[in-house]
Amino acid sequence: MYFFIKRLIDIFISLLAILILFPVLALISLGILISSGLPILYFQERVGKEWRKFQIIKFRTMVDDADQIGPGISSEDDLRITKIGKFLRKFKLDELPQFLNVLVGDMSLIGPRPELLRFAEFYRDDYSYILSVRPGITDYASVNFRHEAALMNGKADGESYYLKEILPQKIVLYKKYLKKVSLTTDLKILLSTFKIMFK
Repeated sequence: MYFFIKRLIDIFISLLAILILFPVLALISLGILISSGLPILYFQERVGKEWRKFQIIKFRTMVDDADQIGPGISSEDDLRITKIGKFLRKFKLDELPQFLNVLVGDMSLIGPRPELLRFAEFYRDDYSYILSVRPGITDYASVNFRHEAALMNGKADGESYYLKEILPQKIVLYKKYLKKVSLTTDLKILLSTFKIMFK
């Protein structure tokens, strides 16, 4: 029953957020266009509920075709990040277009962060459990690993470090969320996320 209510909340809040934040979204879009040109949005394939693939939407924070000239995981000092991209990432503003993902049902406001398929496949048994729910914009792992990009600085093989050191810790937090899915849990995570953003 809660997941039905949760979906209704997702639709209402994401639609409201898009309407209220439209001037901010337009301003960010203009800033990206002026400073680094097109495209404004960045699409990347992620794996969602029941292993269904979808395109996650973000504001572009790297040079165009960054996926072709570097790894799928980026660090804070990644040279592919644009000047405006550093600002957007610092305040998590690049994540705002994901309200569209929530609106169409690919994601939820609260839930395990959507992962690249090859990383999820590496921990397939864990993800078969984790992907029983829609992935989210924020969760325990998003709060605990808010400085993830900084942790990646100086790593010769960033993808390997993420896969073997960071992701296992995230998986523990994803499972923690799934064991206590409730309105109270979601509100706690949402409050923690707002605190981080305003800090």
